[in-house]
Amino acid sequence: MDTKRILSYLKQLMANNNRDWFWEHKAEYDAVRADFEAGIEMAINRIASFDPSIAHLTVKDCTYRFNRDTRFSPDKSPYKNHFGGYIAANGKKALHGGYYLHLEPGHCMVACGNYWLPTNILTSCRNEMMGNTAEWLKCVENKEFKKYYGSPVASSFTTPTDVSSWDQPQGFGLEKLKKCPVGFPKDWPYVEYLRMKDYCCWHQVPDDFYEGEKWLDEIERMFKAAKPMMAFMNSVHDDYE
Repeated sequence: MDTKRILSYLKQLMANNNRDWFWEHKAEYDAVRADFEAGIEMAINRIASFDPSIAHLTVKDCTYRFNRDTRFSPDKSPYKNHFGGYIAANGKKALHGGYYLHLEPGHCMVACGNYWLPTNILTSCRNEMMGNTAEWLKCVENKEFKKYYGSPVASSFTTPTDVSSWDQPQGFGLEKLKKCPVGFPKDWPYVEYLRMKDYCCWHQVPDDFYEGEKWLDEIERMFKAAKPMMAFMNSVHDDYE
């Protein structure tokens, strides 16, 4: 991808986020959007080489509208300030976890897993962890996973917080409970995993990360490191879909 051109366009849009400017520069939007979508197609093909479950997906299945839904937001800017692609076997709106690529000036990243789960499925995931602890730890406490995504322990973040955020350079779990969830043992040695409210892991990358095609090798390594964790969780909530 020509990330310099894509991010340059997004920077200009962020300074002029209005419909008049957008339509005056529609040709540039079309060009950078096409470039980004070509990158998503390459990502689908690469990920399919080690996860055939997503091989049927098209670019349209994995990308989003550029217009923002401003109905319930105080920010009425009409357009997003990023391009994102979510490559998930059961589709963008399914609970089944997937692979995410994000291009935004100063905030590019790679992510994997489930960013939101309802309470009943979270409970099932926690039970599965406790019933298959050795398998779970093998997924999330190995060298490669921790290298890219760290752990849910607050002290592992640059700025320790009980609610993590995309602003951290890497992370595992966007939100967590302050205490062990009701019905689970507080003294379980790995209680941090029970407190998690999602099973999303991410790794921030430099703005030039997606330039050219070398990034495909790197996302393959990152996603392979996260895939066992995601497969563990998907095996639980697939029963609900």
